[in-house]
Amino acid sequence: MNKSSTSVLVFGIYLIGMGAGFVFMPNVLLGTLGMPPTNEIWSRVVGVLALLLAFYYIQAARTETKAFMQWTVYGRIFVFVAFVAFVLAGMVGPIMILLGGVDLLGALWTVSALRAGK
Repeated sequence: MNKSSTSVLVFGIYLIGMGAGFVFMPNVLLGTLGMPPTNEIWSRVVGVLALLLAFYYIQAARTETKAFMQWTVYGRIFVFVAFVAFVLAGMVGPIMILLGGVDLLGALWTVSALRAGK
C-alpha cells in the first residue's frame, strides 16, 4: 500500500471510531464536543453516514483509487473551514476546530503523499 493510500486508510479508521461513537454512544461524543445530550435520532444518523464514508475511504485505500483520494483532500479542507465558521458564528465551542483540524491534517498528509507520487 502506498503512502497516499495509507493516509486515506487511517482516516477511514478514524471515521469508523467517530461513526461507531455516534451510533452507540452519541451523548458521550456530544458531551466531549460541548454539545447538549439528545434523544433524537439525528446523531445516530450522522454516525451511520460516517460509517458509510469510512467504508468508501477504506475501499479507496485498498484499491489505491487515486481520483477518490484527490477528492477527499478538497472535502476534508471544506470540513475544517466549515467547522471554523461554525465556531466563529458562535454556534459551537472551539473544540470543533480541533475536530476539523483532524480533517485538515489528514488532507495535508494525503496531498503531500500524492504530490510525492507515493
